Amino acid sequence: MRKEQDGRFCSCYAFHKIHSLRTDKMEDIMDYKNAGVDIEAGYKSVELMKKHVKETMRPEVMGGLGGFSGAFSLAAIKNMENPVLLSGTDGCGTKVKLAFIMDKHDTIGIDAVAMCVNDVACAGGEPLFFLDYIACGKNFPEKIATIVKGVAEGCKQAGAALIGGETAEHPGLMPEDDYDLAGFAVGVVDEKDLITGANIKPGDVLVAIASSGVHSNGFSLVRKVFEMTKESLDTYYDELGTTLGEALIAPTKIYVKALKSVKDAGVTIKGCSHITGGGFQENIPRMLPEGVNAHMDLGSYEVPAIFKLMQKTGNIADDMMYNTFNMGIGMLLAVDPADVDKTVAAIQAAGETAWVAGKCEAGEKGVTLC
Repeated sequence: MRKEQDGRFCSCYAFHKIHSLRTDKMEDIMDYKNAGVDIEAGYKSVELMKKHVKETMRPEVMGGLGGFSGAFSLAAIKNMENPVLLSGTDGCGTKVKLAFIMDKHDTIGIDAVAMCVNDVACAGGEPLFFLDYIACGKNFPEKIATIVKGVAEGCKQAGAALIGGETAEHPGLMPEDDYDLAGFAVGVVDEKDLITGANIKPGDVLVAIASSGVHSNGFSLVRKVFEMTKESLDTYYDELGTTLGEALIAPTKIYVKALKSVKDAGVTIKGCSHITGGGFQENIPRMLPEGVNAHMDLGSYEVPAIFKLMQKTGNIADDMMYNTFNMGIGMLLAVDPADVDKTVAAIQAAGETAWVAGKCEAGEKGVTLC
């Protein structure tokens, strides 16, 4: 395995045997580049992405770039009573297909970060660092650097350091223009501040934080509803106020700062649900204890236009929409009734939109859409 500088480029993912047969014709000599892996392109992509990676550094990052692993000091958390490490890993799913068609690669990295750090924040944690993994059919340095620029932007929004990553070229396994992107986040929380949902009780209020659109889940269905061509994605819709492609590719919201704002306001978040794949029906019950039902007031907000357009175009039933997409709610919090106003104000102070979206009632663990 060979890694360059910040450890991003690795040439071990295409196992092509290198022959050392003597020949008078240079083109007959088998080497890694002829096998499909361009090491020089890997070096170039590393150089192009360095400045973006450096912008995410935190004081705890040790040793700079270039090691076989990323080092992160835990000195800053030694004063916690009982520090607990949290981790999350995820990808962008088939949303990357949209980036291919639109040839727009500067925001998909934000999605990868968001899907991981939101899960960490959902448990009350502070994301500390992030690592990304890009698998591609061919390493186009400028494209890879653009993807990593988005990853770095997501890390900055989350306050996490991008301490490592991998770009793996897979000739013969993936089409040249295709790539996949995934990531891994590590965070920390004092055990007393863990958000578990165990203390949620009937009467607690559900506060919603708005999503930016479809986020990074349900795109297999999205791609069945809308024709995935450049012409279709470039079509402007009055109800969207933008093109279909721009509405769909809008990056996933990162809620780290909003949740920290709520905590800093002195509010105890009893439960928190990151609304991802599986929509309301799968994700909201994950924060609920037995004997508590989440009553969601669907009249409390206006469902974003992109979901209405999708439902109308695809003739999708309500149940399927709420069981697949976030429907405009990216994060849902359960708080004591006395803390509702402070919670909404703190979220708004962090630049996000929030409202009361329902309440908890006694009943079978699950969700009721009202």
